[in-house]
Amino acid sequence: MLVIHNDLYSILLIAAVGFYAGTQNVLAGGGSFITFPALLLFGLNPLAANMTSTIALFPNQITSAIAGRNLLSDVGPIRFRRLFFVSCAGGVCGALLLLNTPVTFFSKLVPWLVLFATSVFAWGTFRRNPLQVAQVVPPFVLIAIQICIAIYGGYFGGGIGFLMLAALTVAGLPIRAASANKNFLAMAMNASAVAIFALSKQVYWPAVFALGLGGIAGGFTGSWLMHRVPEKLLRGFIIIVGSVLTVWLFVR
Repeated sequence: MLVIHNDLYSILLIAAVGFYAGTQNVLAGGGSFITFPALLLFGLNPLAANMTSTIALFPNQITSAIAGRNLLSDVGPIRFRRLFFVSCAGGVCGALLLLNTPVTFFSKLVPWLVLFATSVFAWGTFRRNPLQVAQVVPPFVLIAIQICIAIYGGYFGGGIGFLMLAALTVAGLPIRAASANKNFLAMAMNASAVAIFALSKQVYWPAVFALGLGGIAGGFTGSWLMHRVPEKLLRGFIIIVGSVLTVWLFVR
């Protein structure tokens, strides 16, 4: 296992990881599947790696959310602002829950979280047809689902995009509007988590800045590559990473 040192080589290596993760996020999503295991390999404990990764990738989420703001829409009788506030509140709850989770317990829980997130990511990637409106979801059910997703998002977050996309499309939103809503709501729940994580001594700030700067550069690169690289190929790579990481976490 590598250990992070405050030297130029380590910082540049972490920035390179952030660059790839930022590119991956724009093209196919799943950047945290790159940054989280990388930080584990660099010697951070799972709790510190999760918080550091969440903060570092947040600027990338902001740009994605702002880019689709014109497509935001209400979900049937549920105003978007209500889902926004629910997402913020759930993110706070999840983040506080994480801060009060012992490192040893979280280390045992992480393999199951990564397994769940990888499974959700694989399901969203390889389903044969886009989700269509299967039924009208009662408003209170959608609110309850969003609260659960937001708490999970603040606590760990892997796979939240596909979970929200599934809920929003089944609730009746067209796929483009659902995607825009999903990006903005993910930013909301992570904004709450970031504000809380920033006060934790577990966060490794040199890695945050290196990953963050690399992620911003990767975002611009991803935008340029968007129509040049097969998305399925990138998603397949993420699933391989998640699967290998899951096995490694269970056997280590």
